[in-house]
Amino acid sequence: MGYLQHMLKVPQSMKELERRAAGALGALFEQVPAIKLEDIKFEPSGSERGIDILARINVSDRPHVLVCEVKASGQPRHVRMALLELRNYVAHHESEMTPIFIAPYLSPEAQALCRAHQVGFLDLEGNARLVFDGVFIERMVPHMPSAERRELKSLFKPKSAQVLRAMLRDPGRPWRVVGLAEIAGVSLGHVSNVRSGLLDREWGQVSDKGLFISEPDALLNAWRDAYEPPAGKRMSFYATLHGSAFEEAARQALHAGPTNGQAVFASFSAAHWLAPYGRTGMQYFYADDVGLDRLKVGLRLSSATKGENVVVTMPKDHGLFHDIVEPAPGAVCTSPIQTYLDLTAAGERGREAAEHLRREKLSWPK
Repeated sequence: MGYLQHMLKVPQSMKELERRAAGALGALFEQVPAIKLEDIKFEPSGSERGIDILARINVSDRPHVLVCEVKASGQPRHVRMALLELRNYVAHHESEMTPIFIAPYLSPEAQALCRAHQVGFLDLEGNARLVFDGVFIERMVPHMPSAERRELKSLFKPKSAQVLRAMLRDPGRPWRVVGLAEIAGVSLGHVSNVRSGLLDREWGQVSDKGLFISEPDALLNAWRDAYEPPAGKRMSFYATLHGSAFEEAARQALHAGPTNGQAVFASFSAAHWLAPYGRTGMQYFYADDVGLDRLKVGLRLSSATKGENVVVTMPKDHGLFHDIVEPAPGAVCTSPIQTYLDLTAAGERGREAAEHLRREKLSWPK
């Protein structure tokens, strides 16, 4: 990239992101023999022209101009605003120009926005799509940068997950920050972080009554793809009870109430009550210390060196116990959202049961 740095004559004060954006643009054109990069100019900070980079190129002896907007965030909300600025800039110039949006990383959703607005895009991870003057360049990379993965996972960490589970009970319901913090049992700061994450990705919107989830399916898809089962101790047991006798004993044990500890059906066992999809030989629960003792007594559990048929997970974070349902007397279960997520992490049969549960319990009007 040495020749490019020389040609650009970038002042030392130039923003590093714009330097990298110009370098990525130049490197992309190096791979296309028909395109010759003639000149790249940076717009000064505070410019009213609404763009950051002007690139003049030559395509098979025909001059062309690319106008580029560079943003530090590639989240859909920020992308949408930049695309409108680019389209507006191009509309007010008579010469033929191609608008290009550049950011450190553009998700598939952000890329789709660019396509819908007929704006080319380029990110610093290698994703690119430029269409102009008989030229078509498209390159997709499968990976997501680690910083983006961390940011996305932070949206689904335990405290944030409590907020999301509360909102997904009724996605269209608007919430004030204080009310949401109270119902989810988290701080105002956690709610504010979730609010920003939802708005930036355009999974949430704000009405005059508060924040609501506008794209529950997109949110749930992302949560599913990033999901990690709750951290905690996993214990295996053997129960001599089976079938209806086990179910009756379990319902009596779970119905004891939170004053006697927490214990709930989970995974396949919860799905059996929420949206049955075949049977499994294993029974699954979440419990705290007191709830585990209740299960041991009520289900006559013995430690299993082999032949386990009951699995109890004792989660480090008890937030999921705030979002439970009771579809039948005593059948206390993890919520449809938590059950769905746990099933998606339980292998192929779990994914099939998860999709069945989603169709039955997690379908929202478009």
